[in-house]
Amino acid sequence: MAIDTTIQDGVLSLRFARPEKKNAITAAMYASLAAALRAAASDESVRAIVIAGSPGVFTAGNDLGDFLENPPADLDQPVVHFMDAFVDLDKPVIAAVTGHAVGIGVTLLLHCDLAYLAEGAILTMPFVALGLVPEFGSTTLLPQRIGHARAAERLLLGEPISAADALGCGLVNAVLPPAEVVPRAMQAAARLRALPADAVQTAKRLLREPQRETTRRAIRAEFEVFVERLRSPDTRAALRAFFERRATHPPGGLQPSADRR
Repeated sequence: MAIDTTIQDGVLSLRFARPEKKNAITAAMYASLAAALRAAASDESVRAIVIAGSPGVFTAGNDLGDFLENPPADLDQPVVHFMDAFVDLDKPVIAAVTGHAVGIGVTLLLHCDLAYLAEGAILTMPFVALGLVPEFGSTTLLPQRIGHARAAERLLLGEPISAADALGCGLVNAVLPPAEVVPRAMQAAARLRALPADAVQTAKRLLREPQRETTRRAIRAEFEVFVERLRSPDTRAALRAFFERRATHPPGGLQPSADRR
């Protein structure tokens, strides 16, 4: 499934494990992630969740080849199940971003409670350049977090976010040497594990509840348009150019996750 899952000392670790494809996420990987999050929600032994990637790369986002070969047709899709499980979760989630992140690799940070980022990592959301639209509630959550003007630069123009910028605008809690990212995330998870579980989960629920329904509506509205865009001629052309590497500078340094033409 290319998701490594372990539970140790009350902490569920989920790691993208597809480095040969820059940890690009397939439908099967989304299904695995959704199942793991749903199981964690009902497992009293799990007190915190850490999501990590590989050295040098967190995730390149959606596997575009997989999306094109198996285009989503409705909301009953693994990626939507993953998003719903993430939004529903009251247990704290910590991101250990060990390298570059693209697309949903960035937007999922908006749903994490804590995030630690490697020095030199770049965050990019090149949805529009690929003829698509932002997802995972980012059209609502990102402007709330960093303001409309800066969100428009990132979501419309696809401007990259450096590690320093990510820290400065509040997307992450700390920027660290790459080797220290996962240990810091695990340290934070251990601190959360030591606190009263009900208090932690109730506090998170109170923090998230005011925007939870708004986020769910945004996710669904974005997804409906995303699916429409996947079928549009200009999106197909943009993705074809991407796969054929015609662009001199692919958005966000992306590389095709699979050579499916």
